[in-house]
Amino acid sequence: MKQALHRLEVATRGRGLTDITRAVRDWVAGQGIGTGLLTIWCRHTSASLLVQENASPDVRTDLEAFLRRLVPDGGEATYRHDEEGPDDMPAHIRAALTAVQISVPVEHGRPVLGTWQAIYLYEHRTSPHRRELVLHLIGEPG
Repeated sequence: MKQALHRLEVATRGRGLTDITRAVRDWVAGQGIGTGLLTIWCRHTSASLLVQENASPDVRTDLEAFLRRLVPDGGEATYRHDEEGPDDMPAHIRAALTAVQISVPVEHGRPVLGTWQAIYLYEHRTSPHRRELVLHLIGEPG
């Protein structure tokens, strides 16, 4: 059994989905693990991770529109916690409704994703941020 750990820094452009599939796939390919399990952990409380369709940008647009309706930005009248602005508490709620950790099987040295799937970092703040993800891969050499 072999393990590998990596910290991946991702620059976001503000609220929305950033495709991290290529960076994750490239790192996994270089680890010499043929069959295993990849865990990706987001070290933030106002960003999250998703596996989602990568073919139509409308999916990402509709997802963001849905979350905007479900968790609107607000100020003092909407949320008590707003020390960092009107998008602060909504970002925490969005992260709570999505996932900060995902697991992806690895086969033949590649994450096993469906034809139309990609791995995304979901930035929930409106301003650009630098986010850190921790990738942990465990498995058999191959």
